Amino acid sequence: MNFLEELKWRGLVKDCTDLPGLEEKLKEPVTAYCGFDPTADSLHVGHLQQIMLLRRYQNAGHRPIALCGGGTGMIGDPRPTTERKLLTVEELNYNVECLKKQLAHFIDFESGKAILVNNYDWLGKLSLLEVLRDYGKHFNVSYMLAKDTIASRLQTGISFTEFTYTILQAIDWLKLYTEHNCELQIGGSDQWGNLVSGTDLIRKICGDKAKVFGITSPLITKSDGSKFGKSEGKNIWLDPTKTNAFEFYQFWVNTADTDIIDYLKRLSLKTPEEIMALEKSMQEAAHLREAQKSLAAELTELVHGADGLASALKITDTLFKGDIRDLTADELKQGLADVPKFKVQDGMLLIDALVECKICQSKREARELIQAGSIQVNGEKNTDLEAVLVKKDAFNEEFTIIKKGKKNYFTCEF
Repeated sequence: MNFLEELKWRGLVKDCTDLPGLEEKLKEPVTAYCGFDPTADSLHVGHLQQIMLLRRYQNAGHRPIALCGGGTGMIGDPRPTTERKLLTVEELNYNVECLKKQLAHFIDFESGKAILVNNYDWLGKLSLLEVLRDYGKHFNVSYMLAKDTIASRLQTGISFTEFTYTILQAIDWLKLYTEHNCELQIGGSDQWGNLVSGTDLIRKICGDKAKVFGITSPLITKSDGSKFGKSEGKNIWLDPTKTNAFEFYQFWVNTADTDIIDYLKRLSLKTPEEIMALEKSMQEAAHLREAQKSLAAELTELVHGADGLASALKITDTLFKGDIRDLTADELKQGLADVPKFKVQDGMLLIDALVECKICQSKREARELIQAGSIQVNGEKNTDLEAVLVKKDAFNEEFTIIKKGKKNYFTCEF
């Protein structure tokens, strides 16, 4: 397979302005860009597909441009349903700096191998009259109204601010084309209208000799219809301070069998042969979850580093089949971040704590579980009906971990 054929095999090609032309163009090094608007101070796993696509282009000998939308972020790409909340200039500037650092973690910007830009550097200098006179005249309103992102909002209402977003993104591509010879823009399928606007603007201003290409990839979805990129309703961030290594690793390990091969193809840098071997393994012994563990390890190491992966594996092994006393207090906080948490008093009877924290429904149940050896306190089986929870015996003198049965953990904080 050539580069574009492999992208198709991986499910990373949906629409393209000129697929045969792009296939020919990619026989030589090309400059390709993708934009990331700073709506938050971190990217999340929903951005990984485009980030990894830029990395694939770089690995194949092409030059990626990662664009932080400090300018377009002030406007906001139209959402399918409601208007975006506008961020302050200070918030946007902070978010842009955070995104720049994150993108540099995935893409090699050394020695001109890739370019990192902020579109506020040029959009922020344009006056309203310049936008209307030099660029607005090239956009047909009826054509803009037909674009999916705008058409979907006509019934509920769309502001002129969001309506003009596609013009600003087209200006971005024109700028990158004239200054960096950027002939390719990539994006998710929801960006198709914006990509086409860019190709049209470049052709109208630079003439038919200016040949550029836009290509989209399907958005990642879950087969059960739930939203990709969230766990327990929370975003899975690429910032280690927002989503720890264990939680990140577990997100991928818990991927459904129906989704994992698709995610491997789209997000992993493993070869097609390696992915097909994992697919065969899954078909023969799905219970081993080798495909899930392989993707989880690769992406956790990519985002959190080798130490982060080692920590995630240690916490995983310990919580599911080891002794939690082998973990540090910080590792326990990572591994048990989402378990139920309760406040307890120093010197409280264990039986009373089990009932008060609703770990057990009654004192009778609590006594039975303790006598049966089904209650562990800080990793030790407790069969003493008179046992008390003491702060000085807690991890860091902060919290005690109670385990009920084989896998139900609870945190009791003093």
